Amino acid sequence: MRLLVTGGAGFIGSNFVQQTVRERPDHQVTVLDALTYAGNRSSLDPVADAIEFVHGSIADAELVDRLVGECDVVVNFAAESHNDNSLAEPEPFLQTNLVGTYRLLEAVRHHSVRMHHVSTDEVFGDLELDDPKKFTEDTPYRPSSPYSSTKAGADLLVRAWVRSFGLAATISNCSNNYGPYQHVEKFIPRQVTNVLSGVKPKVYGTGANVRDWIHVDDHNRALHAVLDRGRLGETYLIGADGEADNLTVVRTILRVLGKPEDWFDFVSDRPGHDLRYAIDAGKLRTELGWTPEFADLESGLASTVQWYADHREWWEPAKHATEAAYSELGR
Repeated sequence: MRLLVTGGAGFIGSNFVQQTVRERPDHQVTVLDALTYAGNRSSLDPVADAIEFVHGSIADAELVDRLVGECDVVVNFAAESHNDNSLAEPEPFLQTNLVGTYRLLEAVRHHSVRMHHVSTDEVFGDLELDDPKKFTEDTPYRPSSPYSSTKAGADLLVRAWVRSFGLAATISNCSNNYGPYQHVEKFIPRQVTNVLSGVKPKVYGTGANVRDWIHVDDHNRALHAVLDRGRLGETYLIGADGEADNLTVVRTILRVLGKPEDWFDFVSDRPGHDLRYAIDAGKLRTELGWTPEFADLESGLASTVQWYADHREWWEPAKHATEAAYSELGR
């Protein structure tokens, strides 16, 4: 199997590449990544000798066409993905998430290659805090930010190419990931690295917003299940029943690191901050037999905290600039 992994130097993508090389040595892996601020070549260091790395953008039609023509399967992780950044500067999200996905689809169509498109549960908008419902594959799209709207648009492009051109593709929408190699701008690594730096964690608003957390390794095993056994043209939701509000997550991180659970600061809320996400992964579990290994959020967080404590050289170079940007926003 020759895999082209786009966005493979990012958080989820680099973990997917490492897991693939480790668990599927018969696979040949090529990574295409633009190495924007959120892409980090060093995230691939553990498997650098086992993969081919290409520096470039999925919006580069000529490059994408050549690489797709040399592979059997494309797994698309490439995306601009930070909500706060999409509010401040939407244009890069349009270019990567929409134009880039279009370039991939056209190359995949031209070469008759299988594609899997990795997306987010944020395309569904949010749920009320007291709503017992969860997102399913049939939930209507209701994105609320430039990030989620461009990801929704990318999903719809994939579906259109499947229906209009018979593309061999699948889509997955996953809940919030956490784990090694996640940029320090994101919620969990920001709080963990703050505590490791002797700084109080920052909690938006009242901390009541709920996310459905999944360890990145569980997400990537689910992706391999879709690649191995998923039905072409289908969408699969990926989640580990890990709902927790932000305040609970921060207090768990503090407890793991031996700090008082009230050692944090509240900061101004993010504009348009979605209230609650929750994934119903029943289709994935029933059809493909997938179950998460990190079923307990606290054990997954403990493992993640330990990784950041052991890999300061990976996250410290980006920490100062990230906090400076948050400071300008008052968050």
